[in-house]
Amino acid sequence: MNIIEENKRFFGIASDCYSCVINQARTAAGLAALDEEQTSRVVAVAEAGLERSKTTPLLVQHIIRNVADAIIQESGESPEFDIYAEVKEQSNTLSLNYVKLLQKKIDGSALPFETGLQIAAAGNIIDFGAKNHVSLNLAKELELLTTISFTRYDVEPFKKALDTASTLLYICDNCGEIVFDMLFIKQLLHTYPGLQIVAAVRDKPIINDATLEDAKVVGLDRLVTTISSGSIYPGTILSETSEEFQKLFKSADLILAKGQGNFETLLPLADKKLYFLLRIKCEYMASLAQVDKDSLVLMQG
Repeated sequence: MNIIEENKRFFGIASDCYSCVINQARTAAGLAALDEEQTSRVVAVAEAGLERSKTTPLLVQHIIRNVADAIIQESGESPEFDIYAEVKEQSNTLSLNYVKLLQKKIDGSALPFETGLQIAAAGNIIDFGAKNHVSLNLAKELELLTTISFTRYDVEPFKKALDTASTLLYICDNCGEIVFDMLFIKQLLHTYPGLQIVAAVRDKPIINDATLEDAKVVGLDRLVTTISSGSIYPGTILSETSEEFQKLFKSADLILAKGQGNFETLLPLADKKLYFLLRIKCEYMASLAQVDKDSLVLMQG
């Protein structure tokens, strides 16, 4: 059974997700300045994908990619057109403004590892696949980063695994969020100086997910080895990633996957060396993780 079939068996595309997919299509079309007729055609692509998913192994991530490609075609842009470029730049810039303040919180904490972990998890709110970029008050959310609590917290097995791990694959998620990932990665390197960390980002623009170009803007590549996973989706469908990434995924002693898209696509693997770090943003994902919406999760896979 391949990963698409496994995801379909394990999740399917829940009816709860339909409105989010349609709203995301409309939001992306608006960012690309499409007119009403063009937007209708883009929404029709999303609707067709949702209908097809009832009989064909198809993930939400595939539909979002098809929607993005439809928007690029409607706009007449190149295949590398970044629909969310301006939003991503704003997210990174605003997040970078909080680095000194949050670094002080980590340095002054009695539990710096746990504080860095909390900041990295809470930063996952910067997700325009689950949150509309207009309704998200990013400045307010960033001020609350160290006040949000975990309701699933597998920190002890995670730390125990780090004690013996030589390599960690850190699968990133969104722009803005990667700034807070860097704070936690710095703490990881300080706490476990022998640990070799490789950060993986998306291969091409999709929603506000971070690419290599985005990682370089914030300096992630200067902190640890940073690669493209080969994924063109808002998640990690392992069978559709690069050979390099698949080898790293297999050989890594430990894997930390950030965000809801990675959670959705990798959870079916049920791998003990895999940990998920995210903020739960909808009732459907809350039911899957068996936690409250808007809480933080560190979950062993």
